[in-house]
Amino acid sequence: MTAVPTRRERQRQATFDEIVDVSRRLLRTGEDVSIRAVAQEMGLTPPALYRYVDSHAELLTLVARSIFEDVVDAMTVARDDQAADDPSAQVVAASAAFRAWALRHRPEFQMVFASGDAMRSDEALSAKKTALMTSLADCLPEDSGVHLFAAFFSEIFGRLWVKYQFAVPSDDELDPELLEILRSELKPDEVTHGLGSPTPGMVWMFERAWARLYGTVTLEVFGHVHPGMISTGALFTATLLDIGADLNISDEWPRLQAVARAEAERVPTSA
Repeated sequence: MTAVPTRRERQRQATFDEIVDVSRRLLRTGEDVSIRAVAQEMGLTPPALYRYVDSHAELLTLVARSIFEDVVDAMTVARDDQAADDPSAQVVAASAAFRAWALRHRPEFQMVFASGDAMRSDEALSAKKTALMTSLADCLPEDSGVHLFAAFFSEIFGRLWVKYQFAVPSDDELDPELLEILRSELKPDEVTHGLGSPTPGMVWMFERAWARLYGTVTLEVFGHVHPGMISTGALFTATLLDIGADLNISDEWPRLQAVARAEAERVPTSA
């Protein structure tokens, strides 16, 4: 039986939740997400806030984990709207939900998904916001929640291979240097468990699919493509079609495109 939290434990958790909420609100408005700024917003002193977080790095970890959980929650809803035995529809719906979330939450996407170099190249961001986003992205520790995101997609990817048996390069077909890199990627269980017993070629297919999805969404979030390509979803749709060709699901694209369009309707018209 799960123990019922005490009143003190509930109050402490409520304070943690407020810390995260305030931090994310500051992030969205481009303000400094510092211990002092968060404490001031909450009506506390910095020393009082340190009773809940040990450091600025821990504060960023809490914020990042909350953001990753929101992304995964949105993708989970989209995935579960599709039949459990239809991984192609699930991966398309989840990918479209990821894009919709990113376009609605640009500063938070930038914090946990975008590199400092990408952010520094965006002239549309103010110098203050650019410096803030760069420092946040560079400071994220490994336990920030990124494994939640990777595990979500790797689980669907594994089921896609079981159903469609798409071509996976053998070790002999991979460049030796790349092969060593891919073998090192087989270690994190939280990332590759969903792929079953993955080969380097399987990980390579997963990485290539993710790179195209992530790259397209990042370009859209930063406005580095024509606004019409964002509002119509044309570039994103083409990316999904390219990925689908590699995963042997092109023949199902007419019905999958309808799935993608349904999720795209959640994107704000100003995106």
